[in-house]
Amino acid sequence: MKKAVLAAVTAAAVAAAALVPSGPAVQAATESVTHTAPRGFGSALSSVEQPSWQTNASVNAVAVAGDLVFAGGLFTRVRPPGKARGAGDVARKYFVVLNRTTGVPTRFAPSVNGPVWSVAASPDGHRVVIGGDFTVVDGVPRSRVAMFDVATGKLVAGWDPVVNYRVAALKVTASTVYLGGSFGVVDKVARARLAAVALSTGALLPWNPGANDDVHAIEASTDGARIFVGGGFTTIGGRDQHALAMLNARTGAVLAMPAAAAIPPVSDECDSRVKDLEVQGNKVFASNAGTNSMECYDGVLAADSASGKLLWQSKCLGATEAIVAIGNWLYKGSHAHDCSADGEFPDKTGMHHLLVYSTITGKLGPWFPNTDAGGTTLVGPLAFASGGNDLWAGGDFTTVNGKPQEGLTRFTGVPGGAAPARPAAPKLASARPNKVTIAFGTVLDRDNLTLTYLVYRGKTRIGSWSRTSNSWTEPTVTSVTDSGLTSGQTLSYHVEVSDGRNVTKGSAATVRVR
Repeated sequence: MKKAVLAAVTAAAVAAAALVPSGPAVQAATESVTHTAPRGFGSALSSVEQPSWQTNASVNAVAVAGDLVFAGGLFTRVRPPGKARGAGDVARKYFVVLNRTTGVPTRFAPSVNGPVWSVAASPDGHRVVIGGDFTVVDGVPRSRVAMFDVATGKLVAGWDPVVNYRVAALKVTASTVYLGGSFGVVDKVARARLAAVALSTGALLPWNPGANDDVHAIEASTDGARIFVGGGFTTIGGRDQHALAMLNARTGAVLAMPAAAAIPPVSDECDSRVKDLEVQGNKVFASNAGTNSMECYDGVLAADSASGKLLWQSKCLGATEAIVAIGNWLYKGSHAHDCSADGEFPDKTGMHHLLVYSTITGKLGPWFPNTDAGGTTLVGPLAFASGGNDLWAGGDFTTVNGKPQEGLTRFTGVPGGAAPARPAAPKLASARPNKVTIAFGTVLDRDNLTLTYLVYRGKTRIGSWSRTSNSWTEPTVTSVTDSGLTSGQTLSYHVEVSDGRNVTKGSAATVRVR
């Protein structure tokens, strides 16, 4: 699993380490039901990025616990927001712990000798586990997996499973740490890409479903009875099953997962792999990245977490690497370029690296910040995590909303949001006596689809209209008539656009009344 939404670290534990204070209270984040949101944005989060330190290379995994953010990857140094490489940076090789409120690194700074590919914390927030390619942590042998005490920032002594190859996925429950990746042996016992060890001791457990190809993501049902596994496998637990599976958390037995049939079977033209999983209540979400063809399945699906039945599916093209649910919204990191199969934006409208869906309907929602894909993988976002009212995004990008920011960024639910674009001066005509026709076009807002347009004659408002617009469609033009005017007058008109909090005023135009 690339991310985890986790319980808060206790205040006593944090105080003991003098690391950072406990995080802010989680606020409810639900789907907007109004045309213009009073916070200035229509989903759970603003599209305006908040300050965070950045990295000098890719971030592969992120997790949140209380007011701590854990990020692992290929980076070796971190630096303040807005700074170029080498300006004010400090060493943090492959793993960094940040203050969730400020985005600034903490004193929790372990030494890791190889890339980190997965991070997860225990449900109580007292432990954090990292997985990857490393073999030494804080000068002590740790073979591809290690556990830290969050309160002290120290390696947990004696917790040392020995894994023979990369650990790319982690899920921590109240008693168990589930591992996934490319490995074949744990503690000298055969474990094909999946294993489980005790949270308290690190001892290898009998759980042994086995998969014939890499595992990229692991999640657990809300009640802890089922484990969801995603990857590139075509068999798991001795059964033919591609990319997505549901397993018994105690025995490892494969359970029916009808939604997996929505992922196309492997062919010469398409190999679609589950890259991330998210569980929220009675739903499980899976995101895919396809290979071998530009037309391979790259979408997101939602399934019932008990029956495994498909609830909805998005078939956007452009690999989806990361997902996280906040309220009634599912945020995704991808390089989506064609969502015409869903009735949304077509190809050649650019790369949409950050998007949101309704968790209820699977329809695209009002959130359109963006990153580039300026790193070595040319993908963009790779990992998400949330504390319930924010989103931390890690990946292989160098800009966020057109501004320099490498590897790591964050978005929050702080009221404000992006202001609507400035409307053009209206087009005016007076073809009939004592009347003026005013025509205005819609504009865009990064975190709203529907805006309110207010037309003014001088300082007098003559009306307001609600209009919806998308970046991939032609602007809608609305024409209105202002009547009862005095012939011969020269009048000035302008348009103001509101998202419920921000108002953008356009330039004025004048006309002589016939």
